[in-house]
Amino acid sequence: MAEITFDDFLKVDIRVGTVTRAEPYPEARKPAIKLWVDFGPELGERKSSAQITAHYTPESLLGKQVLAVVNFPPRQIGKFMSECLVLGLSGTEGGIVLLSPDLPVPNGGRMH
Repeated sequence: MAEITFDDFLKVDIRVGTVTRAEPYPEARKPAIKLWVDFGPELGERKSSAQITAHYTPESLLGKQVLAVVNFPPRQIGKFMSECLVLGLSGTEGGIVLLSPDLPVPNGGRMH
């Protein structure tokens, strides 16, 4: 992987938000969940489609704080417009494990 400068890193706007709504997305090519994430008063609510069904159900995500890139352009995922990229890591047993703070933090806080 090529090295980047700190200024390059600062261009990626990663914020914390709370999942306010989650629904199955059976129309997606790969199993996914549609998410609505509250990023606080500055950014508001954004939608995302995430392939996280190996470890999460829509019900288990309500109220969960997650990290997401909020300055990518919106992307059409099937019939759903994704407005942010929720971040995760590959789990040891497969599937994606979401990145989230281990203590509550204010919605909209920027990662640094």
